[in-house]
Amino acid sequence: MAGGGFTTGDGKEFEAKITPIVIISCIMAATGGLMFGYDVGVSGGVTSMAPFLKKFFGDVYRKTVEEKGVDSNYCKYDSEGLQLFTSCLYLAGLTATLMASYTTRIMGRRVTMLIAGFFFMAGVAFNTSAQNLPMLIIGRILLGSGVGFANQAVPVFLSEIAPSRIRGALNILFQLNVTIGILFANLVNYGTSKIKGGWGWRVSLGLAGIPAVLLTIGAYLVVDTPNSLIERGHLEEGRAVLTKIRGTHINIEPEFLELVEASRVAKEVKHPFRNLLKRSNRPQLVISIALQVFQQFTGINAIMFYAPVLFNTLGFKNDASLYSAVITGAVNLISTIVSIYSVDKLGRRILLLEAGVQMFFSQMVIAIILGFKVKDHSNELSKGYAVVVVVMVCIFVAAFAWSWGPLGWLIPSETFPLETRSAGQSVTVCVNLVCTFVIAQAFLSMLCHFKFGIFFFFSGWVFIMSTFVLFFIPETKNVPIEEMTGRVWKQHWLWKRFFDDDNIIKGCEPASE
Repeated sequence: MAGGGFTTGDGKEFEAKITPIVIISCIMAATGGLMFGYDVGVSGGVTSMAPFLKKFFGDVYRKTVEEKGVDSNYCKYDSEGLQLFTSCLYLAGLTATLMASYTTRIMGRRVTMLIAGFFFMAGVAFNTSAQNLPMLIIGRILLGSGVGFANQAVPVFLSEIAPSRIRGALNILFQLNVTIGILFANLVNYGTSKIKGGWGWRVSLGLAGIPAVLLTIGAYLVVDTPNSLIERGHLEEGRAVLTKIRGTHINIEPEFLELVEASRVAKEVKHPFRNLLKRSNRPQLVISIALQVFQQFTGINAIMFYAPVLFNTLGFKNDASLYSAVITGAVNLISTIVSIYSVDKLGRRILLLEAGVQMFFSQMVIAIILGFKVKDHSNELSKGYAVVVVVMVCIFVAAFAWSWGPLGWLIPSETFPLETRSAGQSVTVCVNLVCTFVIAQAFLSMLCHFKFGIFFFFSGWVFIMSTFVLFFIPETKNVPIEEMTGRVWKQHWLWKRFFDDDNIIKGCEPASE
């Protein structure tokens, strides 16, 4: 059990051991990412299974299996209904996260995660037993509601319970579980696609119940964060939990008093969403929104949602496409582990900038290969070029997984002050889900119309977002979460203009030089 502390901006020392309860609580909470990842990964696999398409999407089945009416190799899966099956989850999540902002603030982070677990289990029940498209869509909507609640509560929970020096690593447990969920879904899809009788897709959808149950049990077992308890008026309980998670009775009082003061300031804010628009909250709001837009417009979810479909479109045979999706899922997982070890050592900015170069290069190569080698009506991509495409996709996924994937959630969750943290996280999740919905709903149509140019489109966004990071995103590693104002925003060449002495929370003045 490691010990240590961190120094605040005014020189106070907060004692913070890495206790078993912190590690266990974070692992339990991060299972929300496991459920989210499984939902992302499973949809692409089942939508490439002929029995699933035949039962729910006959038009796509006829184009892909019976090979009738195919005008372009890029357009085989172009179906509004098929896209809606994937994207309705994110539209439901967008709606649910607005309610989740209220429950996170009023009822606590733990209760919000419990609600997410119940939504997930209900959605799994509907999807597994679906007899028609409406049942399938209802199940996805319930799953989306779970996503909204989980994505609202889990990153905030992780940021608040972790000691600042390892906050980045523990917060990335959420994204790590997302990647584990995607890989698990890809492996399951590969296995269930071989089940005879045409019901393998039900197994794929039904196994989502495993992470759903894990999240529900985990949320039941964990303690709420001291920040949340103090914010809701449970001061002594908050002090007890703070002592428990920090693993010491010594030097708890300074941190406790700072949380109480932050809570007092937060309670003075009657309208958190309106307060987000105040001048002193604009830097956090702008960066949080920008990160979510850029994260989705890297094209990552286009690959993760539709990896088997995409590889089929490029001429891979069905087993090969599912196998390639498993490979990208494994790369995603391993690279996220790299992020856990590097984010609090190297920092946020360098990971984002390095990944931008890597993603831009890989997408340009993919676009060039597809532009020259995959024609509208071709059914095969030569083995050599197919390997290059898979390698480039893996390079792209690796870069995203150790940068924009986890940091898109980490940075917003650690930068908002307590009085706007729930509202800020809600806006973050909303923007993410809006952009995810747009990509999920439009990708197959974009692939049909843009053809190989879709990768030029996404690489253009990668260039834009890397430029944004270079000039506008400050470094937040190893800064206590309640001291971002004085030690981060007031030191930035642009964002310091949005702050004056009246906007700084007591105890968050800049550190002396």
